[in-house]
Amino acid sequence: MKRRNTNSKVEVLSLLKSSNCALSHDMIQEKLSGSMDRATIYRVLNRFCEDKIVHKVVGDDGKQYFAFCINCAEKHKHNHFHFRCMKCGKVECLGNEVKVALPHGYVLNNFNGIVSGYCSECA
Repeated sequence: MKRRNTNSKVEVLSLLKSSNCALSHDMIQEKLSGSMDRATIYRVLNRFCEDKIVHKVVGDDGKQYFAFCINCAEKHKHNHFHFRCMKCGKVECLGNEVKVALPHGYVLNNFNGIVSGYCSECA
């Protein structure tokens, strides 16, 4: 089913594409300067996750962060660790793919790995 392309989707997607790190809902709302209500942002982000346009990272702080999928065109993959800076809150993808050895017959559906510390700018 083809989804409508709304101004809200365009704005949020543009913001995620231009960001060099994953953004939380609060960060997105702040960057949009209150031009969009919280419920619309949640709805857009959840739809993007369903459509595999972004991937969701649950941080060690309990917040959800969203990153635009790069190089996921053929196979949606986000089986890599993410780094969250404990000072500035930046969450970024760490490039190395993680292989998880599962018992025979098990199928991996989701991987969420987070490493926290201080980024090079805050260290």
